[in-house]
Amino acid sequence: MKQLFIIATLLLAYANPLFAQHDHHDTDTEKTMQHGDDGPPMTSKFSLDLPMNRDGSGTSWVPDETPMYAYMVHGKKWMTMIHGDFFLRYNKQDVFNSGSRGGGKFDAPNMVMLMSQRRIGKNGLFTINTMLSFDPFTVGNGGYPLLYQTGESYKGNLLVDRQHPHDLFANLSLAYTHRVAKSTDLSVSVGYPGEPALGPPVFMHRISGWNNPDAPLSHHYQDATHIAFGVATLGLRHKNFKLEGSLFTGREPDEFRYGFDKARFDSYSVRFSYNPTSQWAFQVSNGWLHNPEEAHSGNVNRFTASAMHTKMLTASSYVATTLVYGQNKHAGHGPAEPSVLLESTMQWTKTALYGRYEFVQKDAEALALDNVLPANPKLNINAITLGTNYILGTFKQTNITAGVQGTLNISPGPVKSIYGSAPVAMQVYLRVNPSMLKLGRPRNMIMDMDM
Repeated sequence: MKQLFIIATLLLAYANPLFAQHDHHDTDTEKTMQHGDDGPPMTSKFSLDLPMNRDGSGTSWVPDETPMYAYMVHGKKWMTMIHGDFFLRYNKQDVFNSGSRGGGKFDAPNMVMLMSQRRIGKNGLFTINTMLSFDPFTVGNGGYPLLYQTGESYKGNLLVDRQHPHDLFANLSLAYTHRVAKSTDLSVSVGYPGEPALGPPVFMHRISGWNNPDAPLSHHYQDATHIAFGVATLGLRHKNFKLEGSLFTGREPDEFRYGFDKARFDSYSVRFSYNPTSQWAFQVSNGWLHNPEEAHSGNVNRFTASAMHTKMLTASSYVATTLVYGQNKHAGHGPAEPSVLLESTMQWTKTALYGRYEFVQKDAEALALDNVLPANPKLNINAITLGTNYILGTFKQTNITAGVQGTLNISPGPVKSIYGSAPVAMQVYLRVNPSMLKLGRPRNMIMDMDM
C-alpha cells in the first residue's frame, strides 16, 4: 500500500514542474498557431497537416474530435505532451463464488507516456515516443484476476483467468515524417519496443474504453501487439487515407518485465485507415505473426476491422463509441476464432457512464481445460461490463476520480460447472490522470513554427 502511494506521488511530482513551464509559452510560437485555453496545440506525430487529436496508439488514427487528457509543454524547438493514468483499485472476480476460478486483488494498473516532436526544415517532422508502466511493481508479474482472460505465460505456464502486466518499457520509438506533396506524407518509425500497424488503437488509448481499467477478453485477438520488441513501420498518407506496412517481432513479451526481449523481425502486417469526417475513424488490418505465444508454438494469422465515433457535445462532455472485430487463425488448428467488442463512454463534466460488451471464442486448451474437455471444443464466451465514475476534484490540471464497475460473464455450457453459469465481477477504484486539454474544436491545421 505504501509503495503504491509513493509511486503515485512520484508521477505527480514529475509532472508538476511542467505546469510552471506550461504557463510561459514562447511568444513567437503563440502568434503562428491556432490557440486554445491551454496554449498552442501540437500537430499530429505523423503529419504537419493533421491535428494531434487524430493520433491513437502507435501510428493508428482516432477521430479528430477525440478529447485529450494530457499535460503540454511548449518550447522554442521542441513541443512535449505527457499523459497517462494511475488506478488504485480492489478487483474481485466471481463475487458470489459460483465457480472455482475467481479471485480478488488490490493492485494499481498504470502507464505514463511522453511524446516530444520538432520540425525539421520546412516539410519534416521528428518525433520521440516513450511509454513506461510500473505494472511489474504495482500489479506483479503474475498479473491480475480476470475471468476468461488468456494470453502470454508466467513461470512456464499459460496465464489463464488473469491479465498479464505491461512491461516497464512499453514503448521506445522514433519517427520521421516528410511532407512530399500537398496533403501527402511519407513516414517511417522504428521502435524497441513499439507498436506495428495492426489492429485499432490499443484499449487504454481509446477514449471510448479508457475508463475501464481491465483489458478486453479479446485483447489477444485485436490489439495485443502494442508492445513488440522490434518494429519498423512505413506509412503513406494522402488526405484522410493512410496505408501502412510493418515488419516486427511476433513473439509476445516474456515474463521478465523489466528488460528487453530479443528483436526477431519475423512477422509483418498491413493496415488501411480512413477518417471520412472529424467524428469517424475506420481501419482494416491483417498480421502474420510468427510463434506469438511462448507456451504455444505455431503461427497466427490475425485480421481486424474497427469503427470509432466520437462527438464533442460541449467543451467538457462527449460521447465515444468503438466497434471492433478481430479473429485469430492458428496454423493447423481449424477455423479462425472470432471476437467482437462494442464499448462506449458518455462523459459529462464530472460524471461518466461507460460500458463494454464482448463476444470471444476460445478453445478449451487456451483455458487450460484440455484435460477436462479432451475434445477441445470451441467455447463461446459473452461478457457485459457497466461502470460509472465521478471526478472528485482537479488539482494543478490533474483529475482525481472515483469509480465502480461490474461485469456479468455468460459461461458456455461445457464449463458452467467450473465457472458457474453467470459469474459476476466487481471493482472499485481511484484514478489519477491529467485533466482534459482545452484546445478548441479540433480541425486540420499546419504548424508554422520557427524551429
